[in-house]
Parts: sequence; structure tokens; C-alpha cells
Amino acid sequence: MAGMQKLPAKRRLEQIYEAYCPQFELILDRIEQKLKHSIRLSSSPNYKARIKSFKSYYQKVLRKRADCAAEASSLVTLTDMIGIRVICAFLEDLDIVEQQIQAAFDVKEIERKGAEQTFKEFGYESVHVLVAIPPDCIPEQALPLPDDTVCEIQIRTILQDAWAEVEHELIYKAEFSPFDKPLRRKLASINASLSLADIIFQEIRDYQKKLQTELEFRRDTFYEKADEITDELLGVHGDEADTHAVSIVSPYAKGSIDDLVLEALHEHNLNHFDKAVSIYTQILRSGGKNLPPVVASVILKHRGMAYFAENKYDEALSDFKESVNCDPTSFRSLYYEGIVYSVQGMEAEAVRCYDASVAINGFHSHVYYRRAISYFNMGEYQKALQDLDAAASLGLNNTDCQALRTKLMDKFDMSM
Repeated sequence: MAGMQKLPAKRRLEQIYEAYCPQFELILDRIEQKLKHSIRLSSSPNYKARIKSFKSYYQKVLRKRADCAAEASSLVTLTDMIGIRVICAFLEDLDIVEQQIQAAFDVKEIERKGAEQTFKEFGYESVHVLVAIPPDCIPEQALPLPDDTVCEIQIRTILQDAWAEVEHELIYKAEFSPFDKPLRRKLASINASLSLADIIFQEIRDYQKKLQTELEFRRDTFYEKADEITDELLGVHGDEADTHAVSIVSPYAKGSIDDLVLEALHEHNLNHFDKAVSIYTQILRSGGKNLPPVVASVILKHRGMAYFAENKYDEALSDFKESVNCDPTSFRSLYYEGIVYSVQGMEAEAVRCYDASVAINGFHSHVYYRRAISYFNMGEYQKALQDLDAAASLGLNNTDCQALRTKLMDKFDMSM
């Protein structure tokens, strides 16, 4: 009849599509490898790759009312015939992956699925990036690809992907759209819960990053102070340390132990040692006997480092000792206890602490270096050299280690 929509010739379309599938598989594998080479995240993403089955392909062609005459002799292209999914751990990863894809591929289109949904609606969220097929991903002696052939790269979090998979089975594949309000509310509630979980995971991730930055800076300044004192005793003049603190403002409300720890670390790194000590003391007092021993051990270790920065060595030593009492496996507290003893000239006690620390964790290179210093000061030069060798085998062979080794060699030359 005139004006009737032309329907695709299914059998002919299937033959054409199946002829392209082996080529699509090769292209898919090469694009996936290119993606894995291009995407760099702190937490490695997972990948799912697939070629659309002919059944799904044909159903979508029909839904889109593609105009394929019975004598059709060319491939009808869809944007998702070739698809790769990049599944990330955190929301922050989505933008990073998108930028890295844009840098590595010729991007034709970016669609943000679910971005316009209200809180009353349900449906999966996903970033869909359409990229041109890279020339180096097209196999030799290939069938000619239509100019509009693309690969769809989907970017999702783990929870977004979980929801999309379930939603696909419940609604999309079943062609089911719930009309019952309680059922719609349940689906919307699940979707909202997963979205909220993603947001909370990201907030925890942000907290961890801020905490790690503060911890690393605080630990570095602790070691720098110990090194300065040691250098004075050994007559070594090291490089001037950078004492400028990095200001990181916590976005979290005060109240929980985690919030207070981050605030105390931040104050410590700003050289506000009294304030840091006050916050640590507040945590210990408010927690009382209900504070888990492992948590108390960590807080005491932090407070001890603040005392050390103020040259309050007796208070620092007391906190490190109590930290070990709360958690006998705290090799760092034992190590810090040894540093304080060494600074006070009590090298035998320092060695005892270093020995205990190494017994718990034998892969902490700095402990061997510190014990080598104590052995040097005690005249145990052979033991000092053995510890320097142990530190070097674990990757620590900085200028301080080299300076101590030079002094040891001088001692050996003098004794010959």
C-alpha cells in the first residue's frame, strides 16, 4: 500500500550483520585494549565488552523504524552495535574516565543518561560516549564500514551498573512499566538508595584522601625533626626542610572521632601543636573506657607526635608507650618510641624498641636506618653497617644513609 512504512528484510539483514560480527569482535578487542592503556585511575576499573546479538539488533532496528528496503544490501548501523562498559568504584572516577576517553579517541557524542530525572523517577544513570572507530583498530582486509559506525563506551559506577542490570531485566526486557503507585515508589526508593550510597562512598573517599594527605605531611615533618636532631649529633648538615604546611580545610561537621582526628591532624600540620594536643585529649577523654583499644592506640600515637614536635619528649615517650600497651602490634609506635629514646641519648633503649618494631614488621626500611644510627652511636659499627645494608635492600638509600655509611667506612679505616 502507498505510504506504508518499509520493513527491514530480516533474513537479508541477518546475513549482512553476521558477516560483520567477526570484524566487530576484532575491533571491540582492540578498542578495549586501547581503553585499558589510556585509562588511569587509583582504583582499577572493570570492563565489560560485547557485540550486540542479532536478535537485540533487529528488535532495535524495528523500534527505530529503520527504512530498510527488501533488497537492502548494506549494514544498518546502530550506535550501540559495538559496546564497552567501564565500571568505576567512585563517582569522581566518571569525569576522569570521560576526559581520558576524549583525549584518546575521536568523540562524536556524549549522552548523560538519567541526568534529567527527578527524585520521583527511576531509571539507570550512565554516561554514554560515542567514539569513531580508530583506524588502527580496523583489521586488514575488512568489510567496508559505514561512515557513521561508532563504538559506544558506557561509564558507570559499580552501583549504577548493578541498578542498570536489574532494571534491564525487570523493565526493559520485559517491556514492563509499573502503573501501581506502591510498586513505582519501591523502584524509585531502591534507585534513590543506590544513588545515595554512591554519594556516601564518594564522601568517604574524599575524607580518606584528605586524611592521607594530612598523615603523610605530619609523618614527614616528624621524620624531618628527628633527622635534624640526628644530623646535629652526627655533624651532618642536611638540606633545609620545607616547613610550609599545606592548608586543607575539612568539609565535614565536627563531632565524630574521624572528624576530630582530621581536624587535629590539620592543626598539627599548621604547627598549631597545642590545639592538636587539645583535640586528641578531647577524643581520649570523651571516649573513655568505651574507646576501642586500637583506636586509643592511634590517638595516643598522634598526640605523641604532636608532643615530639613541641620538644616535649617525656610526654611523647609516655604516649608512645601507652599506645603500644593499647595495641601491642603497633610497630610504628614502637619505632617512634625508639626515636625519642635515641634523641634523649638512650641508645640501648632505642635499639630495644627498634628490635620490637622489626619483629612485628620486618619490611619497614626506616627502622633499620634508625637502628643503624643507634648502633653507630654505641660503637657497634658492624651491626650499623648490616642495618644500612638491610635498609638499602628495602629501597632506602638516601643521602642520610650514604652519609652514615661514609662515617662508618671512616671508622673501619681508622681501626685497621
